Amino acid sequence: MATKEPTHRSVSQRARQRALTHRQVRRVVELLEAHFGVPAWEGPRDPLDAMVQTILSQSTSDTNSGAAFRSLKERFPSWELAAAADAREIAEAIRQGGLAGQKSVCIKDFLLWVRDRFGSFSIDAICDMQPNEAYEVFCKVRGIGVKTVAVTLLFACGMDVFPVDTHVTRICRRVGLVPEKASSEKIHWLMEPHVPEGKGHSLHVNLLRLGRQICLSRPRCGICPLRRVCRYAKEQRPWQTDTD
Repeated sequence: MATKEPTHRSVSQRARQRALTHRQVRRVVELLEAHFGVPAWEGPRDPLDAMVQTILSQSTSDTNSGAAFRSLKERFPSWELAAAADAREIAEAIRQGGLAGQKSVCIKDFLLWVRDRFGSFSIDAICDMQPNEAYEVFCKVRGIGVKTVAVTLLFACGMDVFPVDTHVTRICRRVGLVPEKASSEKIHWLMEPHVPEGKGHSLHVNLLRLGRQICLSRPRCGICPLRRVCRYAKEQRPWQTDTD
């Protein structure tokens, strides 16, 4: 069966939609920075530490994952010691972070992969990679996804990337920047071309702030800086329009 060629109209519609989304994302960046300010990058940190801590952050709170990471480092002062330990010992050290059995195996396997791939317990080389190369290399490891790599690139290396976590996913869907049922990974690729250059860190951090303080599971639309550009808020209060 012959492939149907896209019509001029459908191509034009997609181009208009891309341009609209681009403007929407830029407007979201501006509104969030006006409300929360421009967050400062805290400077480089060890990429391996950052990636392990991101693994621990999966399906738990920042408080719990932070405590689990500190406990892990206290129990195993070096990554070499952690890699040599039984997964059950790692699980005991990170129990506070939840899903300890699953995460302990992931961490141990990842550390062994790092040693074999890079020749030592260091992934400093990730900061010299282009983002797509880093995704290609690290996402082959079980338990390491696009978000985990993007968080490491952003916070450890200071790269201009845009990680998508649960808060970012929820807000991007509600605002209408992406389809309502898009997965977090799909949202990463959909949003990537629209985030203004140099604004990956600002947009990610300010969306986290919004998700933790205002755009909760039961959102506080009345005080949200995005209420006039948000699809969800307009559906709740149809009289609101973007007059900014």
